[in-house]
Amino acid sequence: MNKDVDPKELEELEAGEPLTLPIRPRDLRRSIRVTIRGRSVRLAGIRHIPPGLLGWLLVLGPGLIATSAGNDAGGIATYSSAGAKYGYDLIWVMVIITVSLAVVQEMCARLGAATGRGLLDLIRERFGAGWAIFAVGVILIANGGVTISEFVGIGAAMELIGVSKNLAVPLTAGFLWYLVVYGNYPSVEKIFLAMTVVFFAYPIAAFMGHPDWVQVAHGAFIPKIRWESDYIFIVVGLMGTTITPYMQLFQQSSLVEKGVARRHYGPERADAYFGSVFSNLMSIFMIIATAATLYVVGQHEIETAADAARALEPVVGSAAKTLFGIGLLGASLLAGAVLPLATAYAICEAFGLPKGVNLDFRRARVFFNLFTGLIVIGAVVALIPNIPLIKMLVWIQVLNGVLLPIILVFILLLINDSRLVGHLKNTRFYNVLGWGTFAMITFAVVIMIAGIVLEPFGIHLFGGG
Repeated sequence: MNKDVDPKELEELEAGEPLTLPIRPRDLRRSIRVTIRGRSVRLAGIRHIPPGLLGWLLVLGPGLIATSAGNDAGGIATYSSAGAKYGYDLIWVMVIITVSLAVVQEMCARLGAATGRGLLDLIRERFGAGWAIFAVGVILIANGGVTISEFVGIGAAMELIGVSKNLAVPLTAGFLWYLVVYGNYPSVEKIFLAMTVVFFAYPIAAFMGHPDWVQVAHGAFIPKIRWESDYIFIVVGLMGTTITPYMQLFQQSSLVEKGVARRHYGPERADAYFGSVFSNLMSIFMIIATAATLYVVGQHEIETAADAARALEPVVGSAAKTLFGIGLLGASLLAGAVLPLATAYAICEAFGLPKGVNLDFRRARVFFNLFTGLIVIGAVVALIPNIPLIKMLVWIQVLNGVLLPIILVFILLLINDSRLVGHLKNTRFYNVLGWGTFAMITFAVVIMIAGIVLEPFGIHLFGGG
């Protein structure tokens, strides 16, 4: 039985310093994370989304930063070829593609927010394993081609700087593989991304090249269609490099990775729209800069990276080749590592296979074989001697354009399935834009292929080219 204690018997404690909360809370090194076309980037030292302009930039940041990352070897070659060969006449195509890109990327973002799952995973569940295997084959061909273009870009960039591609490409391939599997890739990625800032010189070059702005406006708003094989070919290439199939995988996976809920989807829609418009403005400036420097002097064919670099001469003069090489190297290194990794991740996710660089080869054999195989194939093809650099890069973008309608059909069918997306399904207006994009690209692809197939039989579909 406890005995009550008399308060007078208790010893009085000495008065000490009163306990108070610290004036500044202990820094827990919190951060926010944004995803840039499938690449998750931690913004250290930022505890919450700040107000004002900086806050808007963080909401729109993925689309904004992806502008420079998206200007890879294939894109630069295609936009430069369009400007050199046809001047300002293809800007109207880019205006239309900008709307199409915004619609397609927004649909993929909405699919990710509504389902919390990747595109290939949804295709397997909704259409079955057979169609999933078919979609995986399409993605492998498309992404394999783009990976090749990145290593071709690495070789071209290093030769502009003065290093042989026969030495640079194998070393770079091994470096990227080791960096992703064993190294600290996120830190080095920031350096690659910073190198691509060089390409922001294109808008300046477009103005300093003193183009005929009346002709630019005419090319943007008054379509001039030429019934020529080369013209249709480059149009399909522009579509393929602007709405590249891997972008849809990245857009959707980024939403899934961030765990965006349906009710918080608004900022992601703004990001999809802003990123598409801003990115294509950069592409249009590439066309204008090239047209103002090469097309006007009669150089209508771009054969090498050095030819493409001439578009920057109004800004940086004799340093154009070196700076262009640095920018091309950064963009190609960035995509050369991320694209094989994201492709392997998406394919393994679709079939429920182990995935991730945190696993070992024994537990994630398919994942590592896909990642390694894409890098090896890209590097080997890039080492082929006397390869027609620019033509090959444009051909790969045309291949993307040919495969794009297949991916678009899957996206449109999925986003209209109310069992999957509920109230986030497409409206009638979005369906008009989405299926209109599919019809436009398919029509261009069919015309191009028909012209190629029928020509050996003496049937000339086009009047020239």
